[in-house]
Amino acid sequence: MTIIQLEYLLAVANYGSFSVAADHCFVTQPSLSMQIKSLESELGVMLLDRSRKPVVPTEAGEVVLAQARETLKEYNSIKEVIQQFKGEVAGKIRLGVIPTIAPYILHKFIPEFVSRYPKVELEVRELHTASIVSELNRDCIDVALVAGGTCGDEITEYDLFDDHFYAYVSPTNPLYKRSNIQISDIDMRELVLLSTGNCMRDQVLELCQSRSSHPARYSFESGSLDTLMRIVDCTNSITIIPEMALEYIPKERSRQVKTLIRGASSRKISLAVRRTYVKHSIIDALKKTILDCLS
Repeated sequence: MTIIQLEYLLAVANYGSFSVAADHCFVTQPSLSMQIKSLESELGVMLLDRSRKPVVPTEAGEVVLAQARETLKEYNSIKEVIQQFKGEVAGKIRLGVIPTIAPYILHKFIPEFVSRYPKVELEVRELHTASIVSELNRDCIDVALVAGGTCGDEITEYDLFDDHFYAYVSPTNPLYKRSNIQISDIDMRELVLLSTGNCMRDQVLELCQSRSSHPARYSFESGSLDTLMRIVDCTNSITIIPEMALEYIPKERSRQVKTLIRGASSRKISLAVRRTYVKHSIIDALKKTILDCLS
């Protein structure tokens, strides 16, 4: 049994495909398959059910994978410990970011992070929260920028800063004449929302408690905050946007932004990691760079 065999096994379990796993491991599919077959022969059990698409672990495979994850964590931690001993920040870090954060802050800290830590290879992916939790648990990403309190018990979250919510109101909506509004002032029939899968949608609905029992005049959902604001511009509607989006609103539309008063009208922006993560020095460096650049 070798470390490389365990890595290949974990890759197939994560991606559900021998060919995709081979691409991610930078080997040919026959080489990867041969190594896994050799591991199965040594253990005397089938670890993967190849008859199913995607490929899934067998019952024995699940047991071996649980141990393999712990073994690979300890193995990789050796490099981490030595890098810390030498005072180096080096290696690969895979960062996930939710769509309601990515457009507004990635460009503010990534250039500085790359400049400060030239020995770190940074890989960034935009994912919804549910996908981030899955990818963290499957060791497909190392860390993620998320809205705090959305990742569950198996994920550790480190709060970075508060991001307040604001209302973005159509000029033809009665609330446009106010400088600030309360959540209870919003006619829920006029609220346009992010689509299902965006955690900010759930936070907004929780903030507003529930949809009105009266039917909406029309229903519109989008995966993009920018799209929602454009819909508000040409209708009588209203939407909720995060503070980090404010600086990208054109000056001529700035009067459409209204302060929300009363209630928990904000979200925490956090760094999420698996409880068993090992890349402490790189993640600490990432956290410090984000705070320095956004302070």
